[in-house]
Amino acid sequence: MSKKIDGVIEAVRYKNGQITMARIYEKRGPTFSDRIMVDRKVLLERVQKGLQYVTGSREELLAGTFITGKSILLVKNNDREFLATQPNATNDELEGVLVF
Repeated sequence: MSKKIDGVIEAVRYKNGQITMARIYEKRGPTFSDRIMVDRKVLLERVQKGLQYVTGSREELLAGTFITGKSILLVKNNDREFLATQPNATNDELEGVLVF
């Protein structure tokens, strides 16, 4: 059985080791939204609230079908919080996500 996901992160923009902007799709009932641009603060707040995001990309011509990758983790290190796919991250780092 697959786990429930609340959103898919398709691409990110980094500056100084932190995500500044992310291109995501949000789960809305049985379907997904169009592309949404969110900043790091919004994405961090959503992950802190317990929403489950994964890396991935939309399959061409298949609307709400995604190729999903790793789960996004909230990593705490030296009183700082990072969004990462590895539990020992020292900065924001989403493996396999496109950079725009």
